[in-house]
Amino acid sequence: MREAAVVSQPNPLQRIPGVAIVLVLLIALFSAIAPGFLSVANLSNVLVQSTILTMLALPMTLIIMTEGLDLSMGAVLTLTSLCVAIVSLATKSMLLGLGAGLLVGAAFGFANGWLVAIVGIPPFVATLGTLGMAQGLSLIVSDGQSVVGIPHSVRDIYSATLLGVPVPIVMALVTYAAFHGLLYHTRFGTYIFVLGGNREALRYAGLSPNKLLIAVYAIGGAMAGIAGLLMTARMNSGHPTAGLGLEFDAIAAVAVGGTSFERGNGWLLGTLLGVIAVGVLRNGLNLVSMPSSVQVASVGVLVIVALFLDGLRSRA
Repeated sequence: MREAAVVSQPNPLQRIPGVAIVLVLLIALFSAIAPGFLSVANLSNVLVQSTILTMLALPMTLIIMTEGLDLSMGAVLTLTSLCVAIVSLATKSMLLGLGAGLLVGAAFGFANGWLVAIVGIPPFVATLGTLGMAQGLSLIVSDGQSVVGIPHSVRDIYSATLLGVPVPIVMALVTYAAFHGLLYHTRFGTYIFVLGGNREALRYAGLSPNKLLIAVYAIGGAMAGIAGLLMTARMNSGHPTAGLGLEFDAIAAVAVGGTSFERGNGWLLGTLLGVIAVGVLRNGLNLVSMPSSVQVASVGVLVIVALFLDGLRSRA
């Protein structure tokens, strides 16, 4: 089993070039056309703003490695953000708000995994259905209005620092370290590689691919709960449409980072570089006052260019 994991892990030299070249080009472009882009304050802002996407893209990597997909992640993030806002407002406790977000997120993740693994619904269809459910519940619990007046204990998370480093960045780094350890240094991580590469091998080893698949989706939902805390703190409120569309950015970051949608090939560092590339692109376009519609289209172009460069390298 361990040998299968070693074989499936991609050589970093085969993954870095596409996303790294695109990232360097983006930095060079916006340094030339966007005043203040290279300032310390703006670069720090790029990293802080990328933390929520990091929380979604890392579990999305694991899901895609199982040859799956989670289109509901942005809507679930919105719902968990509202749960954090409502519960923390009612109890004046950030921890209880976070707990509510984690429970709701994990429940949706479990439901996604159950629909895919047990019921046999294709991931695209299953998570599209739960996307609609989460979005509808967000409108119901908030009555279509923003939830304001959240406690300082929640609001201060986004602006606080730890040893001079913004807390959101610290949380993102800790999350990355946890996922790196989980994927590359545990049996569960080995099983994730095998889930996408050779699911029958797990059955022959006496393991349940369905339970493992449910666990992967549940982890994704729980991470949406943690991201919901950051989203609430960032907006200083809970909003019924706050996270919609972020699942697209998460999938884009994973794809740009070199994770394959088949055969269980995935690379977390590539995903992190993909997140930064998406963050740099959106930040630079904001600085030059590009409308949001152009930003969405540009993320799509980013994916195509990065994958095109990787394709050229592979053929060469």
